[in-house]
Amino acid sequence: MANALKMALIEAILSLRRRGWSRRRIAWELGIDRATVARHLRWAAEPSKAANAPIGSAESAAHPKAAIAPIGSDQVPSESKPAIAPIGSGVPGTSVQHPPTQGSPAPPESAQVQFAPSPLPKGGPLPPEATNSVVGRASDCAPWRAVIEAKLDQGLSAQRIYQDLVSEHGFAGSYYSVRRFTRRLGQGRALPFRRLECGPGEEAQVDFGTGAPIRLADGRLRRPHVFRIVLSYSRKGYSEAVSRQTTDSFLRALENAFWHFGGVPQRLVLDNLRAAVSKADWFDPDLNPKVQAFATHYGLVMLPTKPRTPRHKGKIERGIGYVKGNALKGHVFASLDAQNQHLLHWEQTVADTRMHGTTRQQVGKRFHEERAALLPLPPARFPCFNEGRRIVHRDGHVEVDKAYYSVPPEYVGRQVWVRWDNHLVRVLNGRQQPIAVHAKRQPGCFSTQNTHIPLEKRSPVEHGAERLLCKVRRLGTQATRWAEAMIQVRGVQSVRVLYGLLSLSRRHSGDDIDRACGIAHGHGAYRLRVVRALLQRQEAEQPCFEFMDEHPLIRPLSEYANLIHHSFHKEIS
Repeated sequence: MANALKMALIEAILSLRRRGWSRRRIAWELGIDRATVARHLRWAAEPSKAANAPIGSAESAAHPKAAIAPIGSDQVPSESKPAIAPIGSGVPGTSVQHPPTQGSPAPPESAQVQFAPSPLPKGGPLPPEATNSVVGRASDCAPWRAVIEAKLDQGLSAQRIYQDLVSEHGFAGSYYSVRRFTRRLGQGRALPFRRLECGPGEEAQVDFGTGAPIRLADGRLRRPHVFRIVLSYSRKGYSEAVSRQTTDSFLRALENAFWHFGGVPQRLVLDNLRAAVSKADWFDPDLNPKVQAFATHYGLVMLPTKPRTPRHKGKIERGIGYVKGNALKGHVFASLDAQNQHLLHWEQTVADTRMHGTTRQQVGKRFHEERAALLPLPPARFPCFNEGRRIVHRDGHVEVDKAYYSVPPEYVGRQVWVRWDNHLVRVLNGRQQPIAVHAKRQPGCFSTQNTHIPLEKRSPVEHGAERLLCKVRRLGTQATRWAEAMIQVRGVQSVRVLYGLLSLSRRHSGDDIDRACGIAHGHGAYRLRVVRALLQRQEAEQPCFEFMDEHPLIRPLSEYANLIHHSFHKEIS
């Protein structure tokens, strides 16, 4: 059921509408929905529909039936007595006049608010008299409206205007009355746009537009996109037709423009097109990583405009219209290359030779002054590559064109950026910092760098024979000779044998191992099992110790005999 409004609120809606207020303004002023305002205005225009409304509905509340007065009472039906319009209600034929306050001059006749009957407007802008009208009495500042507007044009504050009115015109109203009046006047006063001009080589603006149609082989017409860049100082432009607004086509056209100019501007103002901006944000936009790499390569700064604010790049907005209306309008081309050749010739013969309406100088001559201020071009063009996001597999590799490339172990399970061309594969982290570079491999191949293998997953065998042989030299000369000869005989298998020889040092001393290796080398035995057997034989041979007959600590046996004899006789006695 629709919300039922009170009679005072309904009367306020009808009264404000008679003053010429729009539905939007009435809804905002009264704090109700615009649909509710429209519904009650429609019922006021067609009372027959509201008369048939059910009891208790909003329609019946908006048009209640008059009570029947008892016989002999002084009340008469409302139809037989004219209604008394409230002060400031805006009913035709009423007027409101305010006497001048004490100490202030009498207001002119224009200050007397007259409400003449007028038809209800059907939307659209409000008339000036309706914009400044308020419910109730007129403002005390209305007689000095012209004075207040002149002071607002000078940029004076409400406090300053109030002080001037009191000192110069004897104003007796309050400061708050002046503040409310200036606030209402300021709502309809639009500030002028600020025009920004740049120095030579400081800025360029880019945008896309619709190109001239291209007739295909089957007779159908296709409209490409036209890319255009304009240097803000000289208004020198470059135009190029592209089939699609992709990141690659945008960067290639932009790069062709830089090489056509012979330099690079310091900053580039561009729209929030999807080919360049991943997420539009006036404060901190996210650029496409490939576009960011392009800007780093050429040493320029890209500044996307505020979303839905084309005036931030007004020079290129007019430039796109100039190309569409002057260079391409009425033309049909056979191919994209033909359209680009026409655009290049048009830039040199028409656009560069024109007298610009803002600078009042020839574009070509002004560009010659700006060319020296452009940044120098890099030694080579921006490399063309593909890119994309990849998730690092559990084995520490990412897949690119069905080949696999290693990354540092701390990135396992995380997303990384990968850029690749026909020669190299570059892996970058989330901050666009390189973390790995590989040569491009064939599908199905792996490219693994030793630095990307964790220490816990490395076997000593992987270190190679040379590194293990350096450790064997610490055991002794005989062990080194045996190991070198074994490498010559066993070949690839020698790496594991060396690792097994080093593991024997956990149970045996270096001298024993060196002695066993010397015996094995003398017999030409280069199997690890032989060295182990020799070490076990050395453990089985127990050394024989000779007993000493005489020593200062050894007592003669006669003393032990006397001790026993003495102890035996003592027990008997």
